[in-house]
Amino acid sequence: MLQQDHLLEWRTIWKNILLGPEINKCLSPEKEALAEKLLKDYGLYRFKDKRPGELSGGMKQRAALIRTMVMEPGLLLLDEPFSALDYQTRLMVSADIGNIIRSSGITAILITHDLSEAISLADRILVLTRRPATIKKNIPVQLTLPENTPLAARNAPEFQELFSLLWKEISDEYKG
Repeated sequence: MLQQDHLLEWRTIWKNILLGPEINKCLSPEKEALAEKLLKDYGLYRFKDKRPGELSGGMKQRAALIRTMVMEPGLLLLDEPFSALDYQTRLMVSADIGNIIRSSGITAILITHDLSEAISLADRILVLTRRPATIKKNIPVQLTLPENTPLAARNAPEFQELFSLLWKEISDEYKG
């Protein structure tokens, strides 16, 4: 899943979601049923016949995630999927998508430059060096939360300490 949703404007949301199975020649009643379930689960079912231009940025990102999930990947790669969204939408959509990924049980790798986003969505953060990138630090994220959501994570007692640790690791990299 990329920074931009890359939905095709001339296709409905339904047709955009089924693009992967069409291209891979694996479109079946089972894939269509999965697509329908995901649309319902993620609150987009009533928009399935709309075009991307008729949806908000957050809805388009959810549609892009559904398009990815309908292919039933074993690993989900997300390259700054929220960077094109305004801050409030970014917080809400990252919370939605974080919860979707957690409930699906799929392993996800999220690339982000947003330290708060990394802490609130991850169970482990890998800090990379400058080019050529290698893993500089592996930081486990264990937050004590009454509610395990990305928005609640920002209020966890450990949040500021992790933020400071990440900031130090990153700023040290640019000093040296």
